[in-house]
Amino acid sequence: MIALMITFVIFSIFILFHINRMTNLLCIQKEIPEERHKKIFRTVNILIVILLSTSYIEILYV
Repeated sequence: MIALMITFVIFSIFILFHINRMTNLLCIQKEIPEERHKKIFRTVNILIVILLSTSYIEILYV
């Protein structure tokens, strides 16, 4: 159980890092103003955390 949690946390950090990197590249490519970057990153991060949390719960209780 603990091994699953540790593995999932490492996986989650890896996913969040790469999603943030891709979001940054998107902002640069589409030339989105700097003022909107913070809002975009916050939205993307919240949605990814919700996705990862529900994935963990699904794995835990299935």
